[in-house]
Amino acid sequence: MPASTRSRSVLLAAVAAGALLLAGCTSDPAPSDAPADAVELTTDPAEPIAAPVVLRTDDPVQTAIEAGEQLFDAAPVVVVAEPDQAALATAASVAVAAGAPLLLDDGAAGETAAALERLGTSHVLTVGEVGELPEGLAVAGADPETLAAAGLDLAETTPVDPDELIAAVGGLDRPDTPVLSLADADADADADADADADADADADSGDDTATTGTDDPATAAADATPRAADTAATAGDAPLLPAWSIPTATRATAPAASPWPDDATITAPTTDAGATAVLIDPQADDDPLALVPALATARAAGLPVIEVPGGDPRATSESVRALDGTTAALALGDSFGSTEEFAPRLATAATGVELPGGGQLVFPAGDGVTGKRYIALYGTPGTPALGVLGEQDVPATVARAEQTAAPYRALTGDTVVPTLEIIATIASAGPEPDGSYSRGRSVDELRPLIEAAGDAGMAVVIDLQPGRTDFLTQAQRYAELLEYPHVGLALDPEWRLGPDQVHLRQIGSVGVDEVNQVSDWLAGFVRERNLPQKMFLLHQFSLRMITDRERLDVGHDELATIIHADGQGSQPAKAGTWTTLHQGAPDVHWGWKNFYDEDQPMLTPEQTYQVSPVPDLVTYQ
Repeated sequence: MPASTRSRSVLLAAVAAGALLLAGCTSDPAPSDAPADAVELTTDPAEPIAAPVVLRTDDPVQTAIEAGEQLFDAAPVVVVAEPDQAALATAASVAVAAGAPLLLDDGAAGETAAALERLGTSHVLTVGEVGELPEGLAVAGADPETLAAAGLDLAETTPVDPDELIAAVGGLDRPDTPVLSLADADADADADADADADADADADSGDDTATTGTDDPATAAADATPRAADTAATAGDAPLLPAWSIPTATRATAPAASPWPDDATITAPTTDAGATAVLIDPQADDDPLALVPALATARAAGLPVIEVPGGDPRATSESVRALDGTTAALALGDSFGSTEEFAPRLATAATGVELPGGGQLVFPAGDGVTGKRYIALYGTPGTPALGVLGEQDVPATVARAEQTAAPYRALTGDTVVPTLEIIATIASAGPEPDGSYSRGRSVDELRPLIEAAGDAGMAVVIDLQPGRTDFLTQAQRYAELLEYPHVGLALDPEWRLGPDQVHLRQIGSVGVDEVNQVSDWLAGFVRERNLPQKMFLLHQFSLRMITDRERLDVGHDELATIIHADGQGSQPAKAGTWTTLHQGAPDVHWGWKNFYDEDQPMLTPEQTYQVSPVPDLVTYQ
């Protein structure tokens, strides 16, 4: 007959009575008392995983199995729990203390049984109501006496609110593993204990028939069997635990679980998790029934836990620093996306390189994540006529950028990043030697300002005015500068000419396919080099400047796309341009330009941040 337990735990009754698990009460027996053929059960954690892996949470049973098989090569002992939060809270403690995987009972589905076979399991500790398990296993409920017999040493019982369960499991360690007890279950256990006391009092006042309530000898004998809740307080030197008793396991309706073998002790493994970590998203609403077993298994295998708000390891300085040098990790939860999406993000975070303002995202977002906004000077070095950026030397330009950004810091809770938008190719009146009507600045000319800005913690965007040349050809000329993590790319369609056009006779324009070609190239450039996300800026003040804009590809994870509204003149006219550009726009961020001379009047910082929606980027020209 298959070994099984069918036990609905009288969870935490001992906790309700104020019982604590006493550390040190499960000392090893003297050598002379040990059986000659003693069996030491020690799991074998796998080598650190070689590649990033995401475990989704839509199937809790399968998530638990995948975690166990990813992180353990062999597990002679496994904890199997009822898929119930109260049971899982305590089962997680047992699993971490034992250094064993935690799997979920899946009824008759057989997936958990198959996983036990693959893991080479011979002994199972159960928590909660667990169904049939394969023949040949030693199966015992994880009650105080069993854990003492198995040689496990746990610490005090720790009540945990349901909302804090994931964090509590992530904090489990050994030795001295605390026994997690779900707070809601404590209240239920109090009620159960009171009901039991009332029933006992009624039974004491009646005859034997009243005690059993039946004439069936088998059922009467089963009802007379002491439960763990009743015996925990009188177990001699055995530690007191939440009573994961197995009251129905001794009833005639279900076969009894095997007692824990006297010759079997559990010894937790020692493991070097190496560069492997387990990542969780504290903001996610993933099912705890899926997260808790996988997270407990990861802690049992010795993996450190790193919190990644929003599921993107690039999002914050804290996550980037924690993952510096990490080549592989196990991510738990749907917010991390697919493994294919997660892997390049982790590879970028592992570089440890951060963008101005922290982290590796241009616009981080989410609960507990500080956003970013950018205030920029526009122009080209050494040419005052093309913008304020060129009115002073390099040190003075960096200082002016900081001075321009400073007033905005009091207006937002986001991080304000001073920025330079540097014109790299300049629209020219003549054809130039290559016939492009675009004069390029050399990499060496632009490098001093770009490096000075990076040293000062500022962002840079290089701007292209290509004339008759296509944007991609010009962008590739500046690949050396785009390798700097803090340097992004801007396209200015006003200065994109057709084969027979010249500047200032018409407003230039570009088809969306050419823009998408550039974004495809730039995204691949970033991904191949594990660079932080780059700003991809599109200047526009007329819908005609980017044809078929609705097909703009904004799906590149490596890029943060901005449409920059370049209108000038009266504020009503600028507001009209702003509104028009938003109509039918794809999901992008937005930039606003303040013109010192052309605006009537130019907005103050306070007025600029009253524009709706508030601009993500404000440029001064």
